[in-house]
Amino acid sequence: MDQLTARELRDKIAQGEIKSQDATQAAFDAIEKTNGNIGAFLQTHKEHALKKAAQIDEKISNGDAVGSLAGLPIAIKDNMCMDVGKTTCASKYLENFHAPYNGGAVEKLNQADAVIIGKCNMDEYAMGSSTENSGLQKTANPWDTARVPGGSSGGSAAAVAAKMCWATLGSDTGGSIRQPASFCGVVGLKPTYGRVSRYGLVAYGSSLDQIGPITKTVGDAGLMLGAIAGYDNRDSTSVPETDAPVLDYLKDLDKPIENLKIGVAKEFFEVDGLDPDVAKSVKEALNLYESMGAKLVDVELPHIKYSVATYYLVATAEASSNLARYDGVHYGHRTADPKDYIDVYSSSREEGFGEEVKRRIMLGTYALSSGYYDAYYLKALKVRNLIRQDFNHAFEKVDCLMSPTAPEVAFKMGDKTDNPLKMYLSDIYTIAVNLAGMPGISIPCGLNSNNLPIGLQIISPNFTEDKLLRIANMFESKTDHHTRFPAR
Repeated sequence: MDQLTARELRDKIAQGEIKSQDATQAAFDAIEKTNGNIGAFLQTHKEHALKKAAQIDEKISNGDAVGSLAGLPIAIKDNMCMDVGKTTCASKYLENFHAPYNGGAVEKLNQADAVIIGKCNMDEYAMGSSTENSGLQKTANPWDTARVPGGSSGGSAAAVAAKMCWATLGSDTGGSIRQPASFCGVVGLKPTYGRVSRYGLVAYGSSLDQIGPITKTVGDAGLMLGAIAGYDNRDSTSVPETDAPVLDYLKDLDKPIENLKIGVAKEFFEVDGLDPDVAKSVKEALNLYESMGAKLVDVELPHIKYSVATYYLVATAEASSNLARYDGVHYGHRTADPKDYIDVYSSSREEGFGEEVKRRIMLGTYALSSGYYDAYYLKALKVRNLIRQDFNHAFEKVDCLMSPTAPEVAFKMGDKTDNPLKMYLSDIYTIAVNLAGMPGISIPCGLNSNNLPIGLQIISPNFTEDKLLRIANMFESKTDHHTRFPAR
């Protein structure tokens, strides 16, 4: 059963050929067998999931209509509020927090008749590029358990790569869906900012965060996006469907883009530390597109070199503001024996937050402080606008841009934990897409000399996910990279 794609399994469940209960039990069997070595799941909801699966099977047997995800077992990143189990953000601060409601994306999954089997590990509050910053457990890369799965949605990517479920949801603030998808050899889609509701997503960087799917194939990503996309009036950044309608992302998926123009920026291949194997695989992918009739066009993104510095000012400033709510009073961890009300606040945060979270709060607070706001934060906002303009100018000439997803393959655990700046550079190719709010996808495009996955990133203009998926599917349909999974 685990050889099936999400679309194939969904169809077989909807047609009554496979029971959702059997598929769900198979997922839990895989988790029991594999999760001890991988650590992708923080929690599972077996009783609740099997009950939901039984209800869907009954609807199908009665001939009742079912949703687009019809009994499909999936998992979500543990920063999405759900009224079953806990919502921890992989933090000791929220280790015992039970959300009283479902977030917008979770509601959409339930409406689509998905079966949510559990929640996946992550970097604490989504702050990291390796999932080593989780305050609760480590997650290993299924291709090599001595290596990281990427981050911050490392658990979500590892769960799909290890075939513990057929699809997951992650969140992407600066590459946190695409980079772990690249490291784990799966597909990761970051939709346009405002395409998917952020209601119930525990905020890190509010102007950057976006929920998206991690899947085996491009078609599975389109299936998942169709289920979770749409307007939500509880999210002030959600875009009305009158301005950007939700499309059937599978309708023309197999129809290649004619006269495709692919933008290639020299800046993408001048990055310090770009692995030769990564550059080779990406260039081979570009050559394959050329063989399919696409035209490669040189474009310039002159301000993209400032994207990492810009991101770590904007994101940390927003993190400083968003995490101020964790005060030891309202919810979450509270220090055991505070001396006074100031100690309640300071000790609760000291005990509950990990080192990376503290680092980013301090960076953001400094950037927003009196005397430094104009010099750092305001200047970063201006550069962010220039980066967005660079993309817009490039898209006047081309249909999409292509680059490596990450400058290297999955690195070994501990290699970068003592060097935060080196860790931050792991997202050098993905960060600018979040700053611009545009959609991007990572698809597997090869293996390096150590048999580790390499990802190709494709970027398109706002709300063109239908075209983005078609472009990605052109490559997938001519290759077998998406069929390769680590040995178990």
